[in-house]
Amino acid sequence: MVVVIIAEKPDAAKHIAKALAENRVKKRKSSYGVEYYELERKKEKHIVIPAVGHLFNLKQIERGSGYPVFNVDWKPSFEVNKKARFSEKYFRTLEEIAKEYNGKASFISACDFDNEGSLIAANILRFIFRTEKAKRMKFSTLAKPDIIKAYENMLPHLDWENIECGEARHILDFYWGINTSRALMRALKRFSSRFAILSAGRVQGPTLCLLAKKEREIASFKPKPFWQVEAKAVVKGCELTLAYEKEKIWEKTKAEKVLKTSRVKEGVVIKIEKRVYLQKPPAPFNITSLQTEGYRLFGFSPQQTLNIAQSLYENAFISYPRTGSEKLPEQIGYKEILKAMSEIKEYSPLCRELLKNEVLKPAEGKKTDPAHEAIHPTVEIPDLKKLTPQQRKIYDLVCRRFLACFAQPAKRESVKLVISIGGNKFLTCGKRTIEDGWMKFYGKYATFEEVLLPELKEGEKIKIKKVVLLEKQTQPPQRYSQASIIKEMEKRGLGTRATRSAILQTLYDRGYITGKSIKVTKLGMKIAETLEKHVPELVDEKLTRKFEKKLEMIFERKIEKEKVIEHARKELEKIFAEFKKKEKEVGETLEKAIIQLREDSRNLGKCPSCGGELRRLYSPKTKKQFVGCSNYPKCRTSFPLPANAIVEKTEKICEKCGTSIVEIRRKGKRPFRMCLDPNCESKKDWKRENAHS
Repeated sequence: MVVVIIAEKPDAAKHIAKALAENRVKKRKSSYGVEYYELERKKEKHIVIPAVGHLFNLKQIERGSGYPVFNVDWKPSFEVNKKARFSEKYFRTLEEIAKEYNGKASFISACDFDNEGSLIAANILRFIFRTEKAKRMKFSTLAKPDIIKAYENMLPHLDWENIECGEARHILDFYWGINTSRALMRALKRFSSRFAILSAGRVQGPTLCLLAKKEREIASFKPKPFWQVEAKAVVKGCELTLAYEKEKIWEKTKAEKVLKTSRVKEGVVIKIEKRVYLQKPPAPFNITSLQTEGYRLFGFSPQQTLNIAQSLYENAFISYPRTGSEKLPEQIGYKEILKAMSEIKEYSPLCRELLKNEVLKPAEGKKTDPAHEAIHPTVEIPDLKKLTPQQRKIYDLVCRRFLACFAQPAKRESVKLVISIGGNKFLTCGKRTIEDGWMKFYGKYATFEEVLLPELKEGEKIKIKKVVLLEKQTQPPQRYSQASIIKEMEKRGLGTRATRSAILQTLYDRGYITGKSIKVTKLGMKIAETLEKHVPELVDEKLTRKFEKKLEMIFERKIEKEKVIEHARKELEKIFAEFKKKEKEVGETLEKAIIQLREDSRNLGKCPSCGGELRRLYSPKTKKQFVGCSNYPKCRTSFPLPANAIVEKTEKICEKCGTSIVEIRRKGKRPFRMCLDPNCESKKDWKRENAHS
C-alpha cells in the first residue's frame, strides 16, 4: 500500500514532503510536467501531490441562459472557466496517480484546514480517486515541527463539518451570483441595444449598496458654518496653541464675544490634570487587522496583503493567514519561535530581552477561530535578501507584532491644561511616553502622538501673543477606505475573512467603484439603485447574515446542508419571480446608466484652445487612441495617448497647460499621472518615451 497525501498548492507539497521524509525526498514529474514527491516514513511509501487550489467548480447542468437556475454539479475547473486552464495539468497528474495506484492506496488530506481547503481535498478524493475515506492532517504552519505533529496526530477521517459548510457556501454563492448577473444582463439585452458584463452576488450586492449609501450621504450633505476661537501663547520659550473650551460655536455673535473678551495680554493657568496610564500591547494579528495595518502603513490593498501573507505561509515563514483568531496558544512554542527569530540581526536583541523572562505570556484579543491561531512567525527563518520588498514588509510587520505581544505595557502620561483668558476657558493637551514597553518591539509601526508641554503650576501667568477667530464648515462623511470597508463588512457579517478582499476587488474590476478612498461610479450607483428598488431582498444585509448564520450552523452540525440549500432556492425563486415583472424598467434604467458612463469615460475635460470638450477617440488609420476636440474641424487641438494603457480622468487640471490630468495604468507597471499636452512645461524633464511610448 502507498499513502497519497494531497496538498493544496505546489509549495505546500514541497514543505510537507521535506518535513515528513525520514531519508531523501525523491522529486518526480508526471507526464504533464507537474512535480510531486516520493518519500518513506515508518517503512511506508508516501506520495505528496499538489493541487493548485480548486480543481473543481460548479457548473449549470442543462444548457441555456435563463434564470433562475439551480441544477448545478461539480465539474473540472478547466472545463468551467478558460482562466483555469492552468489547472488541467494538475488534474491530469492526479488522474495518472489514481490509475497507477488504483485500489492500492490510502489517503491523507493535507490541504489548509478551513472550508475551502477541506473542500478542495474532498472533491479530489470523490471525483478522481473515487473515495471518501481519508485521514486529515491539521496544521497552522508549514514548518517542519508542525507538519510532523499534524501527521502524528491525524484525524481518523475527513473533517465533514468544513467540507459540507464549504460546499453549501459555494452553492449559495453560485445561486446568487449566476442568477442575479443573468437577471441584470437579460433585462439589459431585452430592453436596450447595449451590452455590458454586469454582476451582483450574495455578498457583493449588499456591499455595493453599503458603499452607495455612503455616496448618497456625501452627495446630500449640506455644510453648516461654525466658528472656533484660538489663542497663541508663549510659555518659557515655547509657543502653545490653545483652543476655546467649546470646539464649535454655532453663532457668530457668540464667537465674536469670546474673541473680544479674550484679547488680553495674559492668561492664568487655573487647572492642571495629569494622568499616568498603561497602554497595553496590541493583540496579535488576524487577517482583518493585518489587512488594516498593511493598508495604513504601506498602502497595500486588502487583497494584496492577503496574497503576500499567503505566499509567506506557503514558504513556511508565517502561520496560516486566513484566520479570525487573536489568540496565541502556548502549544505553538513561544521560546522556540523567539530563539529562531534571534538569528535575524535586527530582532536578536529584542528576542534575547524577551527570553530572559521566566514566563512568556502574550497579550491576546477576544476573537477566536476554531481551526487556527492568530498569525505569527514560525521557526523557519527566511533569507531576507530573497524576499520581495512587499514580502519583507509584511514579514517584518508580523514579526514585530508577535514580539510586541510579549512585551510590557507602555507607560504614558497625558496632561490637560485649563487656562483662563479674559474669563474664558481655553484648553491644550500634551502626551508623552514615560516607558516604551511594547512600543520598542513594534518599532516604527508604533505611532503615538508625542506633545510635550512646559512645566507649569496652577495660578501661573502666561503671555498671550494673539487670539484669532476661525470660520469653518462641517465636513461631509468620509468615504470608506479599502481597509475600513473590510472592517465594516466584518462588523456587519458580510462575507468571510477569506472572501471579503476578493469581493471588494470584484467591485473594482466591474467598474462599480474606484479609488483608494472608495467612490462609487455612476454605473455602480445605478446597479445599487436598481437592485434596491426592484429586488431589495437580494441586497438585504439581513438575508445575507441569515444565510451566513445557517452556514455556521452547518459547521456546528446543528442543521443539514441540504435544508440550507433548499431554503435558499425557495427564497431566490420568489425574488426572481418578482424581478421578471420589472425587467423592462430595469433594462431601460441600466441602458441610460451605461450610455452616460461611456460618454463620461470618453470626456477628458475642456479644450484649452476653444473651450470645447476633449474626447478620447480612436484612429482606424494609425490604430491608436488619441484626444481630439469636439469642435473639430474648427478646432484642431489634439493630443496623443499612451498605447496599451487604461486612461482615467482625475478631477485635477494642470496649472501649466490647462488640460486635464489623467491617470495612466499599464499591466505590471506602477500607475502614474500626467496632463494631456506632451509639450507642457511640466514635462520638460521627462523622457518622451516614458509618457507616450
